[in-house]
Amino acid sequence: MDATPQEITTLVGREVYSNNGVFVGEVEDVRLNLDQEAVTGLAVGQLNAELFSNTVSPGKGIIVPYRWVRAVGDVILINDVIERLKQPEETEEAVI
Repeated sequence: MDATPQEITTLVGREVYSNNGVFVGEVEDVRLNLDQEAVTGLAVGQLNAELFSNTVSPGKGIIVPYRWVRAVGDVILINDVIERLKQPEETEEAVI
């Protein structure tokens, strides 16, 4: 594995998927902690409408905490916790 530090800008434009393979969105920017010189979050836009239609207005984005990132390569893989945003809606439908 190449341990060479990467430019932060290489994250911008990469697609983000859950570790279950569900498309989340595309990285538009990064959130930095300048004191710690670390990436703390990914600003994700062009969101998957199925995941976010009830929680995020069209044209808006989300910040994914960087601690959720599992792998960075051609795409970025994050924890499947992002998929759980849909569960309350599905639970309500099952109860009705």
